[in-house]
Amino acid sequence: MERKKFYKNSPDWEELGGGVSRQFLGFDNQIMMVKVKFEKGAIGSPHQHFHTQSTFCHSGKFEFTTGDEKCIIEAGEGVYFEPNILHSAVCMEAGILIDVFSPVREDFLDGTAVSYFGKK
Repeated sequence: MERKKFYKNSPDWEELGGGVSRQFLGFDNQIMMVKVKFEKGAIGSPHQHFHTQSTFCHSGKFEFTTGDEKCIIEAGEGVYFEPNILHSAVCMEAGILIDVFSPVREDFLDGTAVSYFGKK
């Protein structure tokens, strides 16, 4: 994928399956920001990766499991995932998350990422 400087109002949504789609907002080699849209009931199955991740809830309601902890976040709230920690999400009310990763998720860009999205 081309590394553009600006992604303002990018119409390029990628369907990931299970009621989830994403849109790249901007990235370089060190950081990546991605908008992820969830339908109610869509899930992010338990997974882990070496990237640091911070997630902001733009809209909707989500239950996250991080390690042994569960938390519910709504619009305006966020959650942090340290590298290599097992985490998952369930969309309780349709919404949008803004995910920020460091370093860039090369697996998203080259298509080798394993899909961890589905529906309950």
